Amino acid sequence: MNESYVSTRDLHDLSLWDKMRGKRALTSFDLEITARCNNNCRHCYINLPAGDKEAKEKELSLEEIGEIGTEAVALGAVWCLITGGEPLLRDDFSDIYLSLKKKGLLISVFTNATLVTKEHIKLFKAYPPRDIEVSVYGVSKESYESVTRRPGSFAAFRRGLDLLFENGLNVRLKAMALRSNLHEQPEIARFCKEQTKDYFRFDPFLHLRYDRNPSRNAEIMAERLSPEEIVALEQSDPERFQALAEGCDKLILPQSAYPPGNHLFQCGAGTASFSLSYDGLFRLCPSLWHPDCVYDVKQGTLTKAWQTFVPQVREMRSESREFLDMCRKCPFINLCMWCPAHAYLETGELDAPVDYFCQVAHARAAALHRA
Repeated sequence: MNESYVSTRDLHDLSLWDKMRGKRALTSFDLEITARCNNNCRHCYINLPAGDKEAKEKELSLEEIGEIGTEAVALGAVWCLITGGEPLLRDDFSDIYLSLKKKGLLISVFTNATLVTKEHIKLFKAYPPRDIEVSVYGVSKESYESVTRRPGSFAAFRRGLDLLFENGLNVRLKAMALRSNLHEQPEIARFCKEQTKDYFRFDPFLHLRYDRNPSRNAEIMAERLSPEEIVALEQSDPERFQALAEGCDKLILPQSAYPPGNHLFQCGAGTASFSLSYDGLFRLCPSLWHPDCVYDVKQGTLTKAWQTFVPQVREMRSESREFLDMCRKCPFINLCMWCPAHAYLETGELDAPVDYFCQVAHARAAALHRA
C-alpha cells in the first residue's frame, strides 16, 4: 500500500529511470513497531507470539521511534504507515501514534481490529488517522478462526470493526485469498463492499516468511492458490478483472519489459519510501531482507541509510544469464509477482526466477487474451 510506487510503464521512460537512479525525495515510510501478534494466521510472513519476550525486548523504544520520525520528516516524509505484527499490542501504541502525529505526519494504521478499545477510538477521533486498514480473513467464525487459529478472534474482530465504523473513522478493508477461505471469497467480497463502498482489495499473493522459517513457509505454500484458481477468482470480480484488462493488458510488451542494463532493482523500491523493522532494520521495501540490503539504524543514522545505503543497493546488478535472458526479457512482467525481494524469500537469491510466479503470470496473460 505504498502510494509512492512507480509503475512498470513509467519505467519505460528512460528519463524517469535516470531520475530514479539519481536524486530521490522521501515521501513516506512503513514502521513495523512490533513483530508480535495476538493471532497466529496460517499465511503470515512476520508474526511472532504475542508473549515473545525476546522480540519485545528488541522493539524500538518510544524515544527511538520519535527520533526516527523527526529524522524522516527532515528528509521530506509526509506520511507514515504504522504496522506490525499487530501494532495495538504495544502498551505505548497511543504514545507512538501521538509522537508521529505531532510531527505533522499523515498516519495510516494496519490492524486486525481485535484489540481496538474505546480508548483507541478516543485517540483516533481526537487525532484522526489518514486511514485504518483492517484485514478480513472470513465472515463466519469457522472460516475466520481457521485462518487465525485463535478461539474467540472472530468475535473480537467484529467488535473492534464495529467500534471503528460506528465512530465514523476512515476504515479500509482488505482480504487475503487463501485456501482456507477460498470457499468464502464471494461472501467476504460482499461484506467488504457493503461496509466500505469506496474501497476494498483482495490479495492472492502470499509472501514467504521474512525470517525464512521453513515450517512456517510450508504452511504458507499450502495456503497458496493455484494459478488457475487465482485467475478464476480475479475473473469472478468483473470490476477487478476489467481493471486488470485495462491497466495491465496493454502493458504486455513484445519488446524487453525493462530498460537496457543488468540493474536488479528497476522498481520503485527506495525511490520515495523505506521500511523499518521493529528492531531497527532499514530496508528499501518491506519484503527486502537479503543481508546485503539491510541497514541497522541503531548502528548508524536514518539519514545515512537514505542518502548512502539506498543508492548502493539500487546499484546492485545481476550477472545471471538465466535471469537476464528469461525474467528481464519477459513480456508479461507487469502480470508477474516477481521482484528481487520476493525472489530472495523464495530461493535465497535476488536474481533467481520463481516458477510459481511465472505460472501465475502466464495464466493471467492467457485469461486476458481470451477476454
